[in-house]
Amino acid sequence: MSLSKLWDTTLLMLQGSGMTIILFFIAITVSIPLGFLFTLMLKSRVKPVKWLAEGYIYIFRGTPLLLQLVFFCFGLPMLPIIGEYLVMDRFAAACLAFILNYAAYFAEIFRGGMLAIDKGQYEAAQVLGLSRWQTLTRIIMPQMFRVALPAVSNESITLIKDTALLHAVSVSELLHVAYTVVNRDFTTVPLIIAGVIYLLMTLLLTLLFKALERKFKFE
Repeated sequence: MSLSKLWDTTLLMLQGSGMTIILFFIAITVSIPLGFLFTLMLKSRVKPVKWLAEGYIYIFRGTPLLLQLVFFCFGLPMLPIIGEYLVMDRFAAACLAFILNYAAYFAEIFRGGMLAIDKGQYEAAQVLGLSRWQTLTRIIMPQMFRVALPAVSNESITLIKDTALLHAVSVSELLHVAYTVVNRDFTTVPLIIAGVIYLLMTLLLTLLFKALERKFKFE
């Protein structure tokens, strides 16, 4: 492959990575607070609320993300009666699938972070006369996020790699573009370039979370 051809292919790969990055930021921005909301629901004293959160987490952690992608992209419009109102752009449907899937995983990560906090912290907050909301926001949440940060880092890196699943529903992301060029030019170079781009994205995420961990004195 000539240098000019290599450059053109690389530019095409970078254009495809734009969709990957957009999906990542949408999914991570929405799924983290949604996951924390489900963590709070798991702690609820209202049984139906707790059961709803448990059922949601069980379903989305217990079924493959690829299956969820296919269902949201192609299955929702086929549902009787309400299907015609659930037709979405494939990228929007994919974003919804990623958000709901990763929110379930983040919910479990945050639950683990809460379990790591000593019960004496809650008792001390009661002694100080803090309300449940004040205890949660001022004492529990800061410690929980410190404990959960390494796991959130790992899950975020997994998310950037899982975006390659969009290829299965024909969304024009990085891997889909690479595969298209491979079939067009009969060369594996686009796959190598795609691999390098994925490595660079995961490297940037790793450095970002390492910096956050140092800030919170993990090292």
